[in-house]
Amino acid sequence: MFGLGMQEILVIALIFLLLFGGKKIPELMKGLGKGVKSFKEGMNEVTEVEEKQEKKDE
Repeated sequence: MFGLGMQEILVIALIFLLLFGGKKIPELMKGLGKGVKSFKEGMNEVTEVEEKQEKKDE
């Protein structure tokens, strides 16, 4: 995964846990999930607009 070994992932997770605490992590992940979902929806809209534009040009 991105050239990271298990030790590096564990160190990053530990730092993340120390910085944000156990109670904040679910909130952060929920916000990240919403952001990713919104991004995907935006990309799908762009794709649909491009497809409609291509059909118009034909």
